[in-house]
Amino acid sequence: MSSSYQPVPTQYGQPMQQRFNTLSIVAFVLAFVVSLGAVICGHIALSQIKRTGERGRALAIWALVLGYLGILLGIIWAIALFALIAHGAASGAY
Repeated sequence: MSSSYQPVPTQYGQPMQQRFNTLSIVAFVLAFVVSLGAVICGHIALSQIKRTGERGRALAIWALVLGYLGILLGIIWAIALFALIAHGAASGAY
């Protein structure tokens, strides 16, 4: 059975545990606060993970999914708000 995971030996011969990509954690947290930041950090994290082999790919993907969903909901909310304001202004109700 072949695995792409190759533990890096420490000076005592014990394999060191692979670390999480910090930017993927930041992206996941940002997904609940600032959607655009989550999308930007998520894409950068995926690129770093692909290059370095760090852990955190699932976190980066979830950050992207939640970030894009947040952006989509924000656009829908803005359109609905604009429609309500335009409807109120057209009907003369202030």
